[in-house]
Amino acid sequence: MKRLGEQNCEACRADAPQVSAEEQDSLLMELPNWEVVHQEGVPQLRRVYSFRNFVQGQAFTNRVADLAEAEGHHPAILLEYGKVTVRWWTHKIGGLHRNDFIMAARTDAIYEV
Repeated sequence: MKRLGEQNCEACRADAPQVSAEEQDSLLMELPNWEVVHQEGVPQLRRVYSFRNFVQGQAFTNRVADLAEAEGHHPAILLEYGKVTVRWWTHKIGGLHRNDFIMAARTDAIYEV
């Protein structure tokens, strides 16, 4: 099976199932720097990326935004001096879908470039 970062997102419907607790634990094994947080009761994947300055963080933010637009799946991104916080979740289902884990892995790949 392909690693998460090599997979493509699938079209998601409003009735798509959220990942189970077992799936979540398994998928997180490929994403050691991500954590599941709850914002207003909605589970989300979150990671904080560090940068030497604002300009590097801004460039990263723009690459994540381009990826999100290309996939039609959009995260919450907070750009601050020296760091960028990214949160992925599937708005249609109010929680986590496999797509969110794929996008988290693809976000990590952008950071490593």
